[in-house]
Amino acid sequence: MDRGRALGFERRMSDQESLMWNIEKDPWLNPSGALLTILDRPADFDLLLARIRYGITRLPRLRERVVPGLGRLAPPVWATDADFDLGYHVRRLRLPEPGSMRQLLDLVTRLYEEPYDRTRPLWLFYCIEGLPDGRGALFVKQHHSVADGIGALRMAEVYTDLERDVTPPPAVDLDQVIADALVGELGELLEAGADTSDSILDTATRTLTHNLRRQAGIAWRTAGGITDLATHPTRVAPLVAGAVEQVRSAVDTVGGGRKIDGGAPLWTKRSRRRHLEVLHLSLEDAKAAAKSLNGSVNDLFVTGAALGALAYHAERGVPIQALNMTFVVSTRSDKEAGGNSFTPVPVQIPVGDAELTTEERFDQVGALMAARRAGVKGRGAMSAVAGLVNLLPTSVSTRVARQQAAKVDLATSNIRGAPIQTYIAGAAVLSCIPLGPVAGTAANLTTISQNGWMDMGLLVDPVAVKDPAGLARNIDEGFTILLAAGGVVR
Repeated sequence: MDRGRALGFERRMSDQESLMWNIEKDPWLNPSGALLTILDRPADFDLLLARIRYGITRLPRLRERVVPGLGRLAPPVWATDADFDLGYHVRRLRLPEPGSMRQLLDLVTRLYEEPYDRTRPLWLFYCIEGLPDGRGALFVKQHHSVADGIGALRMAEVYTDLERDVTPPPAVDLDQVIADALVGELGELLEAGADTSDSILDTATRTLTHNLRRQAGIAWRTAGGITDLATHPTRVAPLVAGAVEQVRSAVDTVGGGRKIDGGAPLWTKRSRRRHLEVLHLSLEDAKAAAKSLNGSVNDLFVTGAALGALAYHAERGVPIQALNMTFVVSTRSDKEAGGNSFTPVPVQIPVGDAELTTEERFDQVGALMAARRAGVKGRGAMSAVAGLVNLLPTSVSTRVARQQAAKVDLATSNIRGAPIQTYIAGAAVLSCIPLGPVAGTAANLTTISQNGWMDMGLLVDPVAVKDPAGLARNIDEGFTILLAAGGVVR
């Protein structure tokens, strides 16, 4: 990536991003993503600050806060924070003795749970020292409305290097950058209907004008479409069929799909608490086994998670009829940097009384995922319904979100990272542990493939899953079983 080129971001939140911003008012539905990077030594803090300071000139989202529209008439917009304080967003911590990995995981989980100051930009960096063997860590926490997992990794390129020893970035007068941005964007904010004016009448007028223009454009395109259909009547049937399929897909996504009562019977309770476990899997082994089983690495990843959930219940003598999971389909184009371009897709895995072989279970999960993935159109069903949900009062939308999230036993996400060795402020990256949002589900298993490994963060609601370490062990054993079925000895 060209470090000198500024990356563009939308001024206004998408409906999907606005939904995540709104439901976060309920801490049980915290949509934040985070990344814990283990380094071979502590990062050079001054160099890291310089990298981020320079990165802010390229990534305007890092210096922007959320400004609401007037009521629910328009989505929020992003505006430069006039009081931006880099020292608030980049912090330095040290683990107490003995500095174990468990201490680190517990620390970052507490940091993850802490709510954002919603008047500031929605990200925080923690440079952590005091790990065993002289290692260090960097914990980056970012609200999901800023970027999804892939977007966050692309944004991270501004402070990631391909060599340990690099030339420091050019000096940046951050105060001047902020001042210039404030002057340049005022007209855009007012035009977008942001609530920045002293006059509520002025803000309301601009908001309504914006929405009228938007609706007029939709009406104009619709009129043109009707004229086109009148002259080409054969296009009517495919159009109607496509609309019906989009509605069906939207309903399935919001409702979690058809669901056998119960789901995972041991994971019915929910709380706002979180617990983090870590797993690692050789990417080369995963690729070889998946190829032998005639599937993809993502098929293997999701199947391993499912095997772990089933084993967790079997160890405790509790039968399970169906497992309700989600996986993520990216709808991102190559031109997009940050932001959100994804849709969560529900998949229900029937279990019943029939005992399947490992190969049969792998085929079952892969086929179910393929069928669900084929139903994702355009930006996906979540984007299609988010605008409607945003019109509801917050108390209603959060209640609906909780109800739907409670139907999900295990959320999964697979993110592709750098295939080579990378460095951060002079320290080599050893592993990247993602924390995907639990957001009302029982647990989230997210993996990042980087430099030959699949590093996984299992973020659990410990009230739902009372033995997180046991579940992590079960999932790890599930991967071992799948590798063996694919002819790979771990």
